[in-house]
Amino acid sequence: MKKVGFISLGCPKNLVDSEVMMGQLQQNGYQITPNADEAETVVVNTCGFIDSAKQESIDAILEAARLKTEGHAKRLIVA
Repeated sequence: MKKVGFISLGCPKNLVDSEVMMGQLQQNGYQITPNADEAETVVVNTCGFIDSAKQESIDAILEAARLKTEGHAKRLIVA
């Protein structure tokens, strides 16, 4: 089964968006894992509305990219 890990940042709307995406993925046979380093696909769901959020987003994206570079994840999606 394909595993997907989510990193959700930002406002409560982003959390809702992540929940919707996770539900759709589960309905289509994907397994959601709470550990991004166990996932084949890592989704970073974020926004850049304020400067501090932008930096947090950049840091999370870079960390997820590191997982991909190290071979833990095959795909990185930024939403």
